[in-house]
Amino acid sequence: MNVIMGLFDKIRNEFIDIIEWVDDSPDTIVWKFPRYQNEIKMNTQLTVREGQVAVFMNEGVIADVFTAGRHVLTTQNMPIMTTLQGWKYGFNSPFKADVFFISLRQFTNQKWGTKNPIMLRDVEFGPVRLRAFGSYAFQVKDAAVFLKQIASTNSTFTIEGIHEQLRNIAVTRGMDAIAESKIAVLDLASHYDEVSTFVHEKINPEFEEIGLNLTKFLIENISLPEEVEKVLDKRSSMGIVGNLGSYAQFQAANAMEKAAENPSGGGIMGAGLGVGLGAGMAGQMTGVFQQNKFDGNHPSGEVPPAIPMVVQYFLALNGVQEGPFRIEQLQGEVKSGKLLAETLVWKAGMENWKEAREIEELKSLFNAMPPPIPGVQ
Repeated sequence: MNVIMGLFDKIRNEFIDIIEWVDDSPDTIVWKFPRYQNEIKMNTQLTVREGQVAVFMNEGVIADVFTAGRHVLTTQNMPIMTTLQGWKYGFNSPFKADVFFISLRQFTNQKWGTKNPIMLRDVEFGPVRLRAFGSYAFQVKDAAVFLKQIASTNSTFTIEGIHEQLRNIAVTRGMDAIAESKIAVLDLASHYDEVSTFVHEKINPEFEEIGLNLTKFLIENISLPEEVEKVLDKRSSMGIVGNLGSYAQFQAANAMEKAAENPSGGGIMGAGLGVGLGAGMAGQMTGVFQQNKFDGNHPSGEVPPAIPMVVQYFLALNGVQEGPFRIEQLQGEVKSGKLLAETLVWKAGMENWKEAREIEELKSLFNAMPPPIPGVQ
């Protein structure tokens, strides 16, 4: 009795009577039903779920394709298989065939991006190098074409098997489309949707050639090399600053306020520092204003250089600060005997007061004075 039951089990296991695919993976595109050496019985139940198709292949040739639903396999609903097998007058015996299930769902959030900067010619900057990245989504449009062109007879085919090819198409054709759009680099950020649509239209025909449909293509970022972005940041900063003369005046006012509040020098030094910085800044601002004036009235390349800043000095005489003096005025102070070599002097940029003979440009004032006449009291 056991021998007879075992024989029936063996015969039953040699035939397949239910074919289906319960897809529990997020990245499988093609899955081959594991028939091995078993044969498929006529009247076998084929279940194709929503978002799937089943493709029957006979000795490497694609035969019948079944869409979503429950199918009972007969010669009537397998016309191509019937023709290939020569079942002209019907056939009810078991048969052999490879059955492939193909997922039709969308595979979203597929990343694309340039491995290296791509050289393009920009309408404003000329030749530039750009990086770009984003995402796309696709799905199988023609299962038979995809199986024949890409998946072949692999028992399992996942996104990984085609991702590199699709990414290369997205990058190569995408950057070509960006160049053809003739949109300036600085304006691309405000035209991502427009450029994405343009790239999508350019790429999708190549996806269709391998049985796929590009359902979405998004550009998330287009960027210039870091060194170019730094230059653009400086250019933007200058635009924000606006009028250089007003900005210099504002900076000078802040500097004088800080100097006046600085107690580290104390007494004469603190006061001298405040006044000295004010005088120095005034000279610098005069140069800026003059330069701005010329910039507005002369074409590029004919702007004269900035007016040199006049250095002014302060003297500490009998504990009282006097000045400011220009260096030619100090010559008269030396002749009058008011300015001596040991007199304390300060100018903008000095941390502390120094004796006049310690300041390099003032040494010549004392060396130019002749020594006393011998014998004259």
